[in-house]
Amino acid sequence: MVFLHSITALAAVLAFDVAHCAPVTEPLFSELSNPSYGPIPGQSSLYSTYSGKAAPFPGNVTGAILNTTAGPPGEDDLLFQNLLSAELVIFSFYQQGVERFNSTAFIEAGFPNTTYERIQQIRDNEAGHLRIFQDQISTNSVKPGPCQYQYPYEDPLSYIAVQTVIEISSMAFLTGLELQAKLTLSKAALVAIAATESRHNTWSLIDNWKSTPFAGPADTIYPYANQILDFTNEWIVNGSCPPENPIYPTSRQNLPQMAPAANTTSITPGSTLVFNFTQPDNQPHFTPQKDYYAVFFHGVYNISVAFNTTTYSAVIPPQIEPLGIVIAVIADEQGAPTKESVLAGTLILPESPAALNSAYA
Repeated sequence: MVFLHSITALAAVLAFDVAHCAPVTEPLFSELSNPSYGPIPGQSSLYSTYSGKAAPFPGNVTGAILNTTAGPPGEDDLLFQNLLSAELVIFSFYQQGVERFNSTAFIEAGFPNTTYERIQQIRDNEAGHLRIFQDQISTNSVKPGPCQYQYPYEDPLSYIAVQTVIEISSMAFLTGLELQAKLTLSKAALVAIAATESRHNTWSLIDNWKSTPFAGPADTIYPYANQILDFTNEWIVNGSCPPENPIYPTSRQNLPQMAPAANTTSITPGSTLVFNFTQPDNQPHFTPQKDYYAVFFHGVYNISVAFNTTTYSAVIPPQIEPLGIVIAVIADEQGAPTKESVLAGTLILPESPAALNSAYA
């Protein structure tokens, strides 16, 4: 009887996994707008230990979830619409990794034998984030659906490099979004999610990079979170998003994006960094005889240095501790005191681990 009971329980688990990992091609308006529908984050192991290759719920929903009621949006609907769209970028990155690789691929690349399992578990966590963010958006507003995504990796090593940049960058935009939140509960939710992302990053730094997991006394804060979110548009295939999705992010400044120039050998403090503006049809314009600044955010502070508009170069402030990340922007005022003062960026510069620093440069 015990054996038969175990078989029945196993069948129930398998049926649950299949039911919640099959593609959902049409928005299930009333069902998906109900926070009690489907597995609930914190109450279901689906968001922690599911090990299948198929996308777990709600990552298997392929369309936007339309509003089911009319009326003004919730106070933080816009914030969570932006964050849900960003989370779809992150979840899809992990889902691609689960589908494309296996345990052997990471072991042969020199990573620990638990790496693929951890990628699966983080994928599961990110699926839980999707559901949490969906639930924070009121039924008066659209819940964005997934687009198609292309990421800059080719193999397990470059995949883990991008994974690390995603996790350390998410800390910066989550803290920035807290500045936008109006509801205390929203702020608390953002802190809780940021703590989880920090755990993901700590795992990667220790296990994969054999590096210190610490970024100094504070992670980097960047006050204009939407500018970081806009950077992730580089990974979204043009025209692939559901037509019901709001503009991502809203509001969007569409600033020129930047990268270190091709001949860059170092992005450590004290190095001269030449900026490459990567979008031919979206270049910054500088007024002759006017001062411009490269503003470097690190920890809870920022440092401004002169930006050379002829060579597109600036010196990374040598006093910055080479830990965590530095976020660089080009501004027309020292300290970039407003989002309007930022003319280009953001550029994420990982200072640790050293191996990632070298690969990024």
